[in-house]
Formats: sequence, C-alpha cells, structure tokens
Amino acid sequence: MPRTDIGTSERLLDELRGWVEHETPTTDAAAVNGLIGRAEAELQAVGAAIERIPGTDGYGDTLVARTPGEGAPVVVAGHLDTVWDHGTLASSMPWRVDGAKAHGPGIYDMKAGSFFAFHSVREILRQKVPTKRPIILLLTPDEEVGSPTSRAPIERAAQGARAVLIPEPAGIGGSCVTARKGVGRFVMNVHGVSAHAGGNWQDGRSAVVALARKILEIHALTDLAGGTTTNVAPIWGGTRPNVVPPEAGCEIDCRVTSIPEGKRIERIILGMAGEADGIRIEVTGGMNRPPMVETPEIAALHEMARGIAARHGYDLPKMHRGGGSDGNFTAAMGVPTLDGLGCTGAGAHAPFEHILWQDLAPRCATLCELLETID
Repeated sequence: MPRTDIGTSERLLDELRGWVEHETPTTDAAAVNGLIGRAEAELQAVGAAIERIPGTDGYGDTLVARTPGEGAPVVVAGHLDTVWDHGTLASSMPWRVDGAKAHGPGIYDMKAGSFFAFHSVREILRQKVPTKRPIILLLTPDEEVGSPTSRAPIERAAQGARAVLIPEPAGIGGSCVTARKGVGRFVMNVHGVSAHAGGNWQDGRSAVVALARKILEIHALTDLAGGTTTNVAPIWGGTRPNVVPPEAGCEIDCRVTSIPEGKRIERIILGMAGEADGIRIEVTGGMNRPPMVETPEIAALHEMARGIAARHGYDLPKMHRGGGSDGNFTAAMGVPTLDGLGCTGAGAHAPFEHILWQDLAPRCATLCELLETID
C-alpha cells in the first residue's frame, strides 16, 4: 500500500485550479516560466535537487528535479504548455466545476497529469517517504509543438532509467497507453510562374495546381489497415482570381506504427521535392517522434500499475493511441515507458475540455505508488 498521503480529490482540485488559471500557451515563454518557477520553488523547499535548463528559440525552460538515492532512476515527465492562447480563461473557457466535471484550458491536456507528477514528488520528499529508486521529475515547456527544446533533457534523464512514467490524459474507459504511433511533420512550398489568368494563361505555371496533385499523392499514402495515416492542413496559395498563382504550400502530418514505415513515408514525402516544367517544390521536415511500441517490459509495467489501481478502487485497462507524446522518445530508447497515467476526462484541444475531478485522488495515488515501489 502507498505510504505517501496525497490528499483528497477536493484538496487536489483546489491546488490544480491555480495551475489552470495560470495560462501557459507554448508560444509565451515568460508565462510558462512563471508556472515552472512556482513548481521549482516548492520542490526546492522540500529538498529536491534542482536543475533548470534555459529554453531556446522562444520556448520556456525545462525543470529537472531529483530525489536522493542510488541506482537507475524512475523518470516522470509532464508538460506545462497548452494549446490555448491568453484570454481563453476569461472568455470561452472559464474555470468552472459542473458536477463531476472541472473545466478550464489545458486541465485535461495535461495540467492535471503534470500536477500529479509534481504533487507526488513534492509529497514524497515532504513526508520523507523512502522510495526503492531515485526519482527524476521533468516539467517541460514545449510538448504541444513537438518538444524541440525539451527532447534532449528528457532523453538524457531517461538514459539508463529503470522506467519512465508519462501522466498524459487517460484514454477511453480510463485506460493508460502502452503504444503510440510515430509522428512526422513536413512543410511543402511550391513555386510556379505568375501570369495574367485571361491574357496569357499559357505563360503561367500554377503552383496551386501542382500542390493539388501532390496533396492527392500524399493522401494516397494512407493505409488504415496498416496504421499509416496522412493529413494535409493548412494549405495556402495564390493572390487573386485573375493571376496564375506563383506560390502555394501546405503542412503535412503523418502517423505510423513502426520505424521502418516512418522511414519509408519520410523518404517518399521528402522525395517529392524537385523542379520540372517551371514548377519548383521544396519539402522540409521529417519524422518528429518515433513510434512507441508495446514491449514485454511495457506490458509488465502496465500489469503492475493495473494491480495498484485495483487497490485504489478502479480498473486501468490499456490502449494503443494515434497521438504522440514524450513517451515516444523514451520508449524508442528501449526504456520501459507507461503513458496515459493522467486524469480521466475528455476534450483535449477542444472547447469542452474537462476532467472528472473525483478521479484526481485515486489516479494520483496510483502514479505516486508507482514512483515509490518500482524496483
């Protein structure tokens, strides 16, 4: 049984509210750093060894907090950034508790789960609860845009770790995640030749038409049975109806279930670059996150977590999910990684985002006990 008192769901909700009401869009490093700073001060006060890694390219800092101990650590990582702009809280998504649901920007994805991680480590240290292994907690600033500055610190912390726990939102039926698709992101820019659409149409080379043909090729790469999907959005191009468009472009998302398939799709999409008949195509990007593949070690970690959850009064099924997370990075390193250990709810990136707040205490207790007892 757990030795750390993590408190009631009401108590957790009260403190979580402060995190949600501190808006942290990824694009505002100062805002993200404000919440990073609050967590840093509290963890330092209870004896955590703190490292704060400055962000780059306009992103916030990464906070790394360590507990005492020897041997391979257990790593727990959560992101503090959200997809919601400043002012969302005051307009379309105010903090409110409506029966079993607590609403607010980023509460489900993933401030509740990141708060779980912070709260568990803080209370383990504050209550001086011994753990079987040292714990490394990471709170990161940029997961929603692919973790460009936090990937390296996450991978450094995970190198040689016993396990990695990711408290991203729980899935359908409260499930955790034992596999995720790999994610690729690309940008295609097409350069054509402008001309008057009526007077000398034949002298133009439409970048929009060239892009449209490529979009159909990209769409045809989707193989639902094999787990590969592609999506093109947004798209742009042209200036006026009477001008043959000299510029067009799009962004491309792809999801794959294996590393070889990711390499194949990447090779095809990057291979669409070139020049012919007055049209020049540029493609940048690549696979951003490798697939997280369920291994026997991950399955064993899930069974352990499921047993702990049962003692806290709920089932913890597993699922494979199409979206990526920072768990993709650590699983690809061969470190047993269990994801989706955050709170139940729905509406990630949607106006109805919410958690089922009465699940805060049992779900947080499961994460905390994993941190205490993984050996």
